Amino acid sequence: MSGLIGGTLPAADKRSRFRAALESGQLQRFPGAFSPLVAKLVAEIGFDGVYVSGAVLSADLGLPDIGLTTLTEVSARGAQIAAVTDLPTLIDADTGFGEPLNTARTVTVLEDAGLAGCHLEDQVNPKRCGHLDGKDVVSTDDMVKRLRAAVSARRDPNFVICARTDAASVESVSAAIERARAYADAGADMIFTEALYELADFERFRASVDVPLLANMTEFGKSPLLTARQLGDIGYNAVIYPVTTLRLAMYAVEAGLREIADTGTQSGLLEQMQHRSRLYELLRYADYNEFDTNTYNFTLKDPEP
Repeated sequence: MSGLIGGTLPAADKRSRFRAALESGQLQRFPGAFSPLVAKLVAEIGFDGVYVSGAVLSADLGLPDIGLTTLTEVSARGAQIAAVTDLPTLIDADTGFGEPLNTARTVTVLEDAGLAGCHLEDQVNPKRCGHLDGKDVVSTDDMVKRLRAAVSARRDPNFVICARTDAASVESVSAAIERARAYADAGADMIFTEALYELADFERFRASVDVPLLANMTEFGKSPLLTARQLGDIGYNAVIYPVTTLRLAMYAVEAGLREIADTGTQSGLLEQMQHRSRLYELLRYADYNEFDTNTYNFTLKDPEP
C-alpha cells in the first residue's frame, strides 16, 4: 500500500531534499501543476519539483490574479498537490495574505499542509501578475518585516522561504538587486527575480546576490524564455514554468469544445486526447485493484474453542 495513495516521503524529507538540491549546483526544474493529476505527471516525467502558481489557482477559480484568493483556498489546493508525489512542492503565497502577523500564520499553515516552501513578494495589496504594468511595491523596510515574520514563524528550518522582488520593472534592476540583498539579510533562503528583461539582467543578479536564485520562465511576459541550460550556466538554482500546463490544457479544451460546437461530435478529436488506458496507467488503477482484491479476499475463521 505504501505510496499507492499519495507519496511515500514525509514532508520533512521533501523539504530537506529541496534544501540540499538548492545547494547542489544543479538547476531545479519546477513545472506548475494546476491539479494533483498534473503533479503526478510532472513526477513521472522526471522533473525536480512541483510549483503551485497563485495566478493559476486564481484562474482555475475563474478569478483574475489580483489578490482575491484566500489562505484557506491556497493551502487546501497546495496540500492536495503536494500529497500525491515525493517531489518537493513550492507554492505562491502572494504577499502573505495580510500584515506581518498574517504572513507568520501563512507559513505555519503551509508547513502543516505539507509544502516544501513558499515565496512572498514585495508588491502592495491588491497585488497583480508580475508581468503586467501598473504594479507597485512596498518599501524595503516593510518587505523585510514581512520576511522576518515568515522566518520566525517556521518550525522546520528546511522549509524554504523565497523572497520575490517585483522592483526591476517598477524601479530598476539595480534597485531590485539592493532589495534582494536586504531580503537575504532578513533571512530569505532564495530570491525570485521577477520580470527581468534580458539575459544580462539575470547575469547581474547572479553576480550580485549570494543566496540561491529562482527564475520565472512564464510565457507571453516581459522575460525572455531562457533554456534550462542557459539558466544553469548562469548559476541559477531553480526555475519555474508556472502557467505552462494550464495554457496547454486550456488551448486544447477550447479547440475541442469549438469543434464539438461546430460539428456536433468529438470523433475527430480522439487522436488529440489522452487515452483511457494512459489515464488508468497514471492513476495506477491496476495497483488499486490488486490492493482491493488482496484486502477483501479473505475468510473469517471460527474462534478457537
